[in-house]
Amino acid sequence: MKLLIITAVSDFEKDIKKILRQAEVNTFSYRDVKGFKDNSGEDVETNWFGSEINETDSLLFYAFVKKENVDMVFDFVTVFNEKQEIESKIHLAVLNIEKSN
Repeated sequence: MKLLIITAVSDFEKDIKKILRQAEVNTFSYRDVKGFKDNSGEDVETNWFGSEINETDSLLFYAFVKKENVDMVFDFVTVFNEKQEIESKIHLAVLNIEKSN
């Protein structure tokens, strides 16, 4: 069993749910979160928003997933991210679960 963690902007909610369904991840949790990016190190010309600190409406998904389904999720997310024309992507991480009850 693995712990799958997905973060993305709120606009990708339906896409993430579709990806999880395609990868046969039928049980998961998610919640609204605020994404944060400190742009104070960027030049004014490259900072689209013109401020140093940006907050974004985002989502955090998490699920306990069978090992064999993890690769499917990664594959679907990779395909999704490659098709995006905007900077925002779906971010995905997996953690080993040593013990659970």
